Amino acid sequence: MSMMFQLPSFTSLLSCFFFLLVVAYWKRYNKARGAILKSPPGPWKLPLIGNLHQLISSGSLPHSSLRDLAKKHGPVMQLQLGQVSALIISSPEAAREVLKTHELCFAQRPDFFVSEFVSYDYSGILVSKYGDYWRQMRKICVSELLNAQRVQSFRSIREEEVWNLIETISSSNGLPVNLSKNLFSMTNTVISRAAFGEKCKGQDEFISLMKKLLELASGFNVPDLYPSLKFIASINGMKTTLKRLHQKIDNILQDIIDDHEINMINTSTITDAPSCKKDLVDVLLKLQKSSDLNFELTAKHIKAILLDIYLAGGDSGATTLEWTMSELLRNPKVMEKAQAEVRKVLEGKRKIEDTDIQKLDYVKSVVKESLRLHPPVTLVARECRERCNSNGYDILTKTKVLVNVWALGRDPDYWVNADCFQPERFHGSSTEFKGNYFEFLPFGAGRRMCPGITFGVATVELALTQLLYHFDWKLPNEVKPEELDMTESLGGTCRRKNVLYLIATPRIPFLIEPCCQ
Repeated sequence: MSMMFQLPSFTSLLSCFFFLLVVAYWKRYNKARGAILKSPPGPWKLPLIGNLHQLISSGSLPHSSLRDLAKKHGPVMQLQLGQVSALIISSPEAAREVLKTHELCFAQRPDFFVSEFVSYDYSGILVSKYGDYWRQMRKICVSELLNAQRVQSFRSIREEEVWNLIETISSSNGLPVNLSKNLFSMTNTVISRAAFGEKCKGQDEFISLMKKLLELASGFNVPDLYPSLKFIASINGMKTTLKRLHQKIDNILQDIIDDHEINMINTSTITDAPSCKKDLVDVLLKLQKSSDLNFELTAKHIKAILLDIYLAGGDSGATTLEWTMSELLRNPKVMEKAQAEVRKVLEGKRKIEDTDIQKLDYVKSVVKESLRLHPPVTLVARECRERCNSNGYDILTKTKVLVNVWALGRDPDYWVNADCFQPERFHGSSTEFKGNYFEFLPFGAGRRMCPGITFGVATVELALTQLLYHFDWKLPNEVKPEELDMTESLGGTCRRKNVLYLIATPRIPFLIEPCCQ
């Protein structure tokens, strides 16, 4: 029986040869690529959604879920959030690498969907791209608007508005006070008066609109996770809502600028008034007339700066005070110690001055401890401008970076009893919140850190001092300190989920005239 044996054709052999060549090349390429491009570790991910399910299914807020994931996968972790690649930083050492060692690589803020419609074409300091223009804008904020002299010039505004807060609380007659609402009103009024002057047309409407904007900005926006689905914002009405909201805000800001320009022409206010008496619009209009800048400062730029100041400071001060009072009510011994210091230093005084605040070491420690546990912004966002090696990993251009400052402040490797409210930990310590201690970054670090720290902290310290000096506090409905709900909620900042109601008992008789005069 004959046996048939057919040799493969030359074409088949050639095809097999090329196939094996491609396979060998692909393996070699992958091996070489793995040696060159070392990516950070991360949890397993699903098609289309990446790691979103691991954040959503936990039931916790993002900063808490990310800390839990970091415990399993390390302080430098790669996540896929929809179509967006994100680097999660969860330790002080890793944060130092990103925010200091390779600061220029990560000096960019990522684009967010809301910013496209409300940032005046990315003109503000918060969202503009890193470069000469951004440096000029930051210089305006740091050197002209929020320098120490300017902050000091607004002292009377802080004192008057804090006293208005005290008078409002004193009129409660022993009934529960909505402290959350009153604190928000006070901090926003301070910023409004500093920015726009004594009489601000449309101030109440502006504050209300800004609150709505913060709510929209903090919500889940599909285009931020799936840029290719940006069109959805046109279908669900989000785009239209943002445009209308921004138009209303723009109209109010334009009216304020117009009023200041008319006042400048009629009375020469900007030219003749002492520098320390100018509001921020006055300062910006004066800069507009000068030739000290490398670009033309238009009305659009001025409005972008004013909007940034509100977005950065309008909510954070109230949030810090709200959490501080919550922690003091939960820790009666700390409350007692803080009040004892305040009342000893200020005993018999009607006028509380900045020099008095500087003597209150324990109160300052209380504020620091509150910021450690409750940073106003829990996740500091950056974007990689150029490929670099950070923390031993290769980070590609356009990678989004989230520094979990909430987790840094609760890192047990750096903080004893990390989840406990213990202001004593700051006694005699040089640790501060200006970006030099990477275990404590409530205002960020580096070039992109908050430029308004001095302004915001001055308001917080003065308000807290007055609240502790004038009132004894307790929870309503005989709620015990340990029963106070401390659940968090994300808005423009990480606030309390539930409104803080407290009963205030005046300690000393109130005088008709404010103590700041």
